[in-house]
Amino acid sequence: MVTPWQGRRVFLTGHTGFKGGWLALWLAAKGAHVRGYALDPPSEPNLFHLASVADVLEDVRGDIRDYPKLEASLTGFAPEVVFHLAAQSLVRRSYADPLGTYDTNVMGTANLLEAVRKSASVRAIVCVTTDKCYENLETGQSYRESDPLGGHDPYSSSKACAEIVVAAYRDSYFPLDRIGGHHVAIATARAGNVIGGGDWSEDRLIPDLIRGFGSGKPVLIRNPKAIRPWQHVLEPLHGYIMLAEQLLAARTEAASAFNFGPREAEEWQVERIATKFAAMWGEGASWSDDSSESVHEAHTLRLDSQKARTVLGWQPRLNLETTFEWTLDWYRRWNNGANMALGTQAQIATYEGLDH
Repeated sequence: MVTPWQGRRVFLTGHTGFKGGWLALWLAAKGAHVRGYALDPPSEPNLFHLASVADVLEDVRGDIRDYPKLEASLTGFAPEVVFHLAAQSLVRRSYADPLGTYDTNVMGTANLLEAVRKSASVRAIVCVTTDKCYENLETGQSYRESDPLGGHDPYSSSKACAEIVVAAYRDSYFPLDRIGGHHVAIATARAGNVIGGGDWSEDRLIPDLIRGFGSGKPVLIRNPKAIRPWQHVLEPLHGYIMLAEQLLAARTEAASAFNFGPREAEEWQVERIATKFAAMWGEGASWSDDSSESVHEAHTLRLDSQKARTVLGWQPRLNLETTFEWTLDWYRRWNNGANMALGTQAQIATYEGLDH
């Protein structure tokens, strides 16, 4: 079947990471010609190798802080669409390496947009930030795109800074009132906590549970009362793809910030997720509260995604029960030695076939 992505040239930063790997496979399945630009995979094992992501794209290894290499890779490829997912994406690591976090997330974003400015081919850019870019006052409210940006920790504030950088480049070099001349549309995407097969990142709930369940001991969990907007990784990626399609159509309403989060019923406490996941895993899996002193992390994060529903027609397709089933199925297949390139692609195809 011919798709809007057939033969389209896409430059994807962060393709060796968890979300980037899933997105690369999905775009390739749609017929896109993808060049990925990223550091080596961040963990071992990793989705990039297990799902054979290198087989579906041009694999370029580079640091987004290396402007000359990044510009050469982007302009030499002449993409029409850019997805920017490369980042230092861990809150706790940002406390240990704040300068590296700001350098990657702020200057890395500026480097990418400057490279785009030197390119004559790019028409649409989706820069992915985070739900943590808002000034979180812990009121329990669901944050909207118009709410103030902020961030208590280096990671969160670096992503708020990245949002400001994107807005400045849009206003300075790609203003919406002159899009008929420059033909470039830029948007940012703020997604909630993602769950799915192939994630082995440090200090993330599901990878921590998967690693811990095999030890036969209770898994230590931080902040069990914290509330997060949980969703399967394919949910926000679907939003990113829809957003890029609207940008390609030069729809000015799309050239802005968008939240991609679950329905309110899917905003669970960490302890509820851990308990449910342990029960579905079986084999005596359990968890306990890690009461050791830790760095500050937000207690409650909620997203209002009404704008994505109204402007893009995006809707979440999976409830948390199905999200857990798909995630556990992925890891069990991997544990049994299955071909995870086929397994990952099968979940993408199943998701695409769901009723809208």
